[in-house]
Amino acid sequence: MAHYDDILEFEPIFNGSELRIGIVMSRFNLDIGEGLLGACTAELKKNGVQDANLLLITVPGALEIPLALKKLALSDQFDALIALGAVIRGDTYHFEIVANESAHGITIAQLETGVPIANGILTTDDDDQAIARMSQKGADAARVALEMANLHINIDETDL
Repeated sequence: MAHYDDILEFEPIFNGSELRIGIVMSRFNLDIGEGLLGACTAELKKNGVQDANLLLITVPGALEIPLALKKLALSDQFDALIALGAVIRGDTYHFEIVANESAHGITIAQLETGVPIANGILTTDDDDQAIARMSQKGADAARVALEMANLHINIDETDL
């Protein structure tokens, strides 16, 4: 912990050596999903998360991700969860429905269960944008999950 102008401050911690992380990935736009997953797991392992403390579940699409996340969160087996997938704009309004409702569902699952969930679902106009962003987004989702899991642990263990 640090102090900023005499204010107690929790600094970001990315150590995952003691954390158990669940990942839910959409199989729709699978090539993008696998790119996100590769970058995500590389970042998790770089920060100490052990293979034995990782679980991957795949679901058909982005709309199914929130339900799987909530089920994992309610199992009390994970310090944080990560959602991975890609929603790529098509010719219909369906893009907006899937993008908005999957993000909303992730937020609801996180708030209802108290388990941090990193939203690593890309929403792009085309495949090229998704390919260009997948490595960074996957790594970012891993860091968000680690930081938020450690923050929750620190809050629980600190006498505020």
